[in-house]
Amino acid sequence: MADPSSYRPKPGQIPDSPGVYKFRDEHRRVIYVGKAKNLRQRLANYFQDLAGLHPRTRTMVTTAASVEWTVVSTEVEALQLEYSWIKEFDPRFNVKYRDDKSYPYLAVTLNEEFPRVQVMRGAKKKGVRYFGPYGHAWAIRETVDLMLRVFPVRTCSAGVFKNAERTGRPCLLGYIGKCSAPCVGRVTPEEHRDLAEDFCDFMAGRTGTYIRRLEKDMMQAAEEMEYERAARLRDDAEALKRAMEKSAVVLADATDADLIAVAEDELEAAVQIFHVRGGRVRGQRGWVTDKVEAVDTAGLVEHALQQLYGEETGDSVPKEVLVPALPEDPDAVSQWLADRRGSQVSLRIPQRGDKKDLMGTVQRNAQQALGLHKTKRASDLTTRSRALEEIAEALGLDTAPLRVECFDISHLQGDDVVASMVVFEDGLARKSEYRRFQIKGFEGQDDVRSMHEVIGRRFKRYLQEKERTGEWEDTPAPTGPVPAPGGTGETDGADEVGGTVETPGTGEPGPGVAPAAQEPVTVREEPREDDGRPKRFAYPPQLVVVDGGQPQVAAAKRALDELGIDDIAVCGLAKRLEEVWVPDDDDPVVLPRSSEGLYLLQRIRDEAHRFAITYQRAKRAKRIRSSPLDDVPGLGETRKQALIKHFGSVKKLRQATIDEICEVPGIGRRTAESVAAAFATAAPAAPAVNTATGEIIEEDDGGSRT
Repeated sequence: MADPSSYRPKPGQIPDSPGVYKFRDEHRRVIYVGKAKNLRQRLANYFQDLAGLHPRTRTMVTTAASVEWTVVSTEVEALQLEYSWIKEFDPRFNVKYRDDKSYPYLAVTLNEEFPRVQVMRGAKKKGVRYFGPYGHAWAIRETVDLMLRVFPVRTCSAGVFKNAERTGRPCLLGYIGKCSAPCVGRVTPEEHRDLAEDFCDFMAGRTGTYIRRLEKDMMQAAEEMEYERAARLRDDAEALKRAMEKSAVVLADATDADLIAVAEDELEAAVQIFHVRGGRVRGQRGWVTDKVEAVDTAGLVEHALQQLYGEETGDSVPKEVLVPALPEDPDAVSQWLADRRGSQVSLRIPQRGDKKDLMGTVQRNAQQALGLHKTKRASDLTTRSRALEEIAEALGLDTAPLRVECFDISHLQGDDVVASMVVFEDGLARKSEYRRFQIKGFEGQDDVRSMHEVIGRRFKRYLQEKERTGEWEDTPAPTGPVPAPGGTGETDGADEVGGTVETPGTGEPGPGVAPAAQEPVTVREEPREDDGRPKRFAYPPQLVVVDGGQPQVAAAKRALDELGIDDIAVCGLAKRLEEVWVPDDDDPVVLPRSSEGLYLLQRIRDEAHRFAITYQRAKRAKRIRSSPLDDVPGLGETRKQALIKHFGSVKKLRQATIDEICEVPGIGRRTAESVAAAFATAAPAAPAVNTATGEIIEEDDGGSRT
């Protein structure tokens, strides 16, 4: 625990202008980001008597080891820079809202020649018009099904569209009148785009025009005694009315607004947002967060506004935002919202009438969401805590292992040997910390030797970070040499559900910072390599788990002993009987099958196995797809495809002469000579065999196997 007075800046060093400040821990990781109108006054609040600080603030300042700041020109720039740094550094003591689900949107792909209506989740794409979010995807499909009677816009995938275009026959929706069938030329691209834009106008709230037009056409058809056409128009109007009824009118003046409500207790807070467009609720979403910093309702609202509109522009930011409490500097936040929208945005608390009543509804939803979350979280927290305590008791640890790292080796008969490292913190996977290794110390199949190499490489990097930060005084020196950074051969593991891996960056403000926010810059910024992001191997675990039995555990312990590390526990989980092995013990630790601790160890082990085998399969697939053409300098993917297309197969290309290769468009004589030389030096490929029939598959069918 650090003493805040040890890193407190002198009062004269801190400017009294607006700015953003960062607290860093002893490992140079950014743990808190804040903004202030007056940096000197705000930072002075953190260095008062610890007894007078909020418990969470006290924890933050005693965890920190230094403080830095950046001066900006206005409060609006401070708000933008704070948001950018929170997104970039992910500080542990800042409030961060996370969606409890991936909300679906109704999307219209106006960036395509023939726009398509579909359900979309995830990040928004340029050129796509979004409506929502909706609570359920089926609600979107019901609405679209009703509206396709009037606006028969394409809903099929690109593959279905191309197949219909090739065969000249539309899909079922084209036959029953729920698609205008642009794939077979029933409408022109311009006419289909007009339908898509009308669809968007209706979804945006401009509904009255279309219903009145349908009713007028219906009356005219009836007068002309075209009763079948009049009946179809009547049904179309009824379909649009049913689609409108799915989102009832809540504000009579056709208001475009977002309503934000907050429900909170001492530890957690829930935020609910209603998106009202054209007076109707068009979408709803909610977030829940731990209150890891001392923050009131106004602060929670400001964080929610940053999360909600930080990546939005244009009409995605409404004209009016209604909140339960105004942020500390409402004028700056309003100006920030106006900059993102491109026009004035009203930020206020509803005082009376329909808007106040609707805010009460949003507040009740927030209270319900918080109650539901606490019910789920209580069981989850209890289970995870019990699991960690059972592991600590079984292994004889002094405290519960809050950070666990698990290693696994994967290969296919000794080829493409790789390893994985997965990290669990507080019993939950931390995928941004996952890492992948290629075994480079030797060739062949030897899981024990591979485990020794991987553990050694991982903790050599840990010791390098300790040496860099000057923490060697109380640490025994390793018995083996510590290699220079960058020479270990490990590669980052990607988060396989859409996230990214944290890697050292530039130390500069993140994207979206206004140019004026860059100057003047504080004199207390650190060098580029100390950018505040978590270093790859800077933080040691309390427990290392290896996938395997006694030999793998002994190899891992030997690697730690060679580095002089004696404060990290090691165990192994053998698949055969799910036994837990510890170093220097001839008998395993047997946990009950119903043990939460055993279940957690199994989950960690299985996750490491999944991550390792995914990487190994990717490497094997890449190796199988390799070709002698890959080694030809200057030969890109386009010209490779041109060669294969010209000759029909790699086998025929291998047999071609230099003059025949020169006949391929874009291939000169020097390149042709390089291609011929590459095939001449490459070993002939083994024949492919159909494993079902035993037949040898020839390459004359246009395949590209080598």
